[in-house]
Amino acid sequence: MKKSNSTCIRVFADMEAIQRGKDLLQTHDHKLEQLSKGLGLAANKVRLSILFLLHRNGKLCVCDLSDILGMTMAAVSQHLRKLKDGDFVRTERVGQTIFYHIKEAKISFLNTLLSFLELSEVELVS
Repeated sequence: MKKSNSTCIRVFADMEAIQRGKDLLQTHDHKLEQLSKGLGLAANKVRLSILFLLHRNGKLCVCDLSDILGMTMAAVSQHLRKLKDGDFVRTERVGQTIFYHIKEAKISFLNTLLSFLELSEVELVS
């Protein structure tokens, strides 16, 4: 079995850089936690697909998403529940139909996250 070498070899520790790094993490801890949770939710392909579809369409119901994704409504509902619990989507009832929308506060995050797809589309056309 090979031994891992986890020893750091440096002559001098830059204590100012270390403290700046600690301060930076402490300052942004809450935002990093939120980003980590958001990326965790979006890391699932189905949930990312749902977010993408909602982002592009504005609103969709479970039936629409079920037909688009080729999944049961129960499976789609489970993913929507996680997105709702993660504070990514909100619901709107119209008659007996419940529509899902991206929450306003998450649109900027999704614009950044999904911009990769738009860049890929441009690259494919070129």
